[in-house]
Amino acid sequence: MTRPNPTPHLAEAVTASGAAGQPGTIFAALDQAMGQAIGHRLFTILVVHPGANESQRYYSNMPQAYPVGGRKPINPTHWFRSVLDEGRCYIGRDYGDIKDVFFDHELILSLGCESVLNVPVRWNGRSLGTINLLHQAGWYDEADIPVAQHFAALAVPGLLEVIARG
Repeated sequence: MTRPNPTPHLAEAVTASGAAGQPGTIFAALDQAMGQAIGHRLFTILVVHPGANESQRYYSNMPQAYPVGGRKPINPTHWFRSVLDEGRCYIGRDYGDIKDVFFDHELILSLGCESVLNVPVRWNGRSLGTINLLHQAGWYDEADIPVAQHFAALAVPGLLEVIARG
């Protein structure tokens, strides 16, 4: 699948990173920019609170279906080990892949999403969280990973701030 040139969208996100209202400003800019450069229907940002062994959804473009806030214990699944421990992106290409990894697969399907790209946000050798893009079946492939990782690097300061706040 041919994607648009990501450079102007990266530039918009970089500009937003210097604006007031952080980290919400950069997270909203990443939502918009990644939507233009890669595409998504559902966009969320998950933060890992390492000392507490908990995760938290901090940003969502669909807050009615996927509200922010609230922490939940980390479940050390094969997805968790690969994406958060090892820092590898995960591509789920169809509903079977979604169902295999996510307990809320029926809700995801009801939103018209059957594929996923989970991008770890990495700093200093560890994952701070993930940026999660979901779309129709077959939307994501390996060519999306380098672009998504560039965007994810822009989320580092925001996630560090969220973690520091506790």
